[in-house]
Parts: sequence; structure tokens; C-alpha cells
Amino acid sequence: MVIAFPPGGPTDIVSRIIAAELSRLLGQQVVVENRPGAGGNLGAEQVARSPADGYIIFYNTSAITIAPALYSKLNYDPQKDFAAVGLAATVPLVLVINPQVPAKNLREFVEWAKTRKGQVNYGSSGSGTITHLAAAQLAKDAGFSATHVPYKGSAPGMLDLASGQVQFMVDTINSTLPMIRDGRLRALAVATSKRSSVLPELPTIAESLIPGFEMSAWQGIVVPNGTPAAIISRLNAALQKVLASPEVRNKLLATGTEILGGSPEQYNQYIQDELKRFAQLAREAGARID
Repeated sequence: MVIAFPPGGPTDIVSRIIAAELSRLLGQQVVVENRPGAGGNLGAEQVARSPADGYIIFYNTSAITIAPALYSKLNYDPQKDFAAVGLAATVPLVLVINPQVPAKNLREFVEWAKTRKGQVNYGSSGSGTITHLAAAQLAKDAGFSATHVPYKGSAPGMLDLASGQVQFMVDTINSTLPMIRDGRLRALAVATSKRSSVLPELPTIAESLIPGFEMSAWQGIVVPNGTPAAIISRLNAALQKVLASPEVRNKLLATGTEILGGSPEQYNQYIQDELKRFAQLAREAGARID
């Protein structure tokens, strides 16, 4: 199982929980191989060039549907080089602000931001990342202007948010939770369509102010295109059993991760829809890497 991100990160942690249970169900060890680099592109390229025999699977993220909007040249095509196995999980995104901002909810924050006129900055884990696009979409939909400050990862951005260098971020719940709980950040809303089981008291952006707003850091499994349908079916069946396991569900929920699941056909359609959506979001946000 190829992971396109470094060991110890949120995607790596979730993928290893799933890989361990897949090993048990499939009767053979699923070895996790981290191939970080180029925003997830190195791992994707490796899988795209791999034999379509079912022995190489890719635990992918929303990054593969954002990349075509950011790079003029990719060494893989997310529509042609992969076959969907199944959607696995999603990590909710949370709108967090500096506690000195005089706002206790999303509506108050937007009203405050509109009075600042060009003096609101937001951080992200990097240009074109899901955290960048989510925050840009929020500002656009809510009708206030804000300046993007990209960081090399979430951690330095949240430190600057806590110190007041930027005023808000939209980042993953597992990245923000420690600083929310110790009071260094104030959480206002989640970007998912439903409330998070980890912070159930927190409303969604959709119910608070912007109906239909939804964005999350989703994860799933794909294989090289051309993998036999019987193998894809077997992998999907195993994945559904993994996601239904109470032990796995409890471990994932402890990390702030929500269970998804579904058929290969559903995941394939989801990927197509996300490619279109992120192409538009990246264009509107002016996100481009090369």
C-alpha cells in the first residue's frame, strides 16, 4: 500500500490502521510504503506506473483531484491511470480563528472580517492544498476579502495563527484539536455536511451561514488502471469489512476521522465530481504551482 505522504502524518496514521485490518482479512500482509514528495505526486506516479495485478494499491487523498489544477505537467492522469476501489474515510476541516478576534460564531466572524477591508489574513498548509481552497471558498461565499499566507505544512501556520500573524485557517480536525482544547485557537464551525462526532457542539458552516458549503480531506483506495474487476471487487469487499469493524471505527474516530465507504462505481463518480470542483476552486483562488 503506497502512501504519498510522510510517516506519522494524519494520512499515514489512518492508512496503517486500515492496512493492518486488510492484512488480516486478505490473509497476506499489506505493507505500507511511504513515498512523499511533490504534494503527493511522487507516490501517485509510482502507482500509475506499477503492474495492474492487485499487489500495488494506493491509499490516496483529495490531493490527486487537486493536482491537475495546480500543475501544467503531471506524470499521471487521475482519470486514466487509476481504477477506483472505494472511498474510505474523511477528516473534517475546521474553521479556527485567533482567540483575540472578537467573534464567538461564524456569523460574528464574517461581520468582523467585512469591516477589516483587506486586513484579514488566512494561513494554509501550502498553495493549492485543501486547506487553502477551503478557506478561499469560505471567504468568497461569505463575501469578505482575505489575503492568503501559505506555509510549509499546517503546524507553522497554526503557530502564527495563535500568535495573531494570521486571523483564521480552515484545517483538519486532528491538526487543530490540541490547540482548540488548550485555548490557543477558537473553533467556530466544521466544513463537513454533518457535525463532527469529535466536536459535536460545533455547528457546520452550512447550518451556520452558507447553505450547501461542504469540504473535507477525504481518503480512499485506488489501484493501477487495468487491474482485473475480480480483484477490485475483492479489495472493495475487504475494505467495507474493515470500515465496519468496531475496533477500526473506534481507532479512526479517536483520530477525528469519519468513516465513509461505498462501491468502486460510487468512488469513481466522486473522483470525477471532485476533479471538476477543485479545478474551478483553484482557478477562482488563483492557485497554481507551475
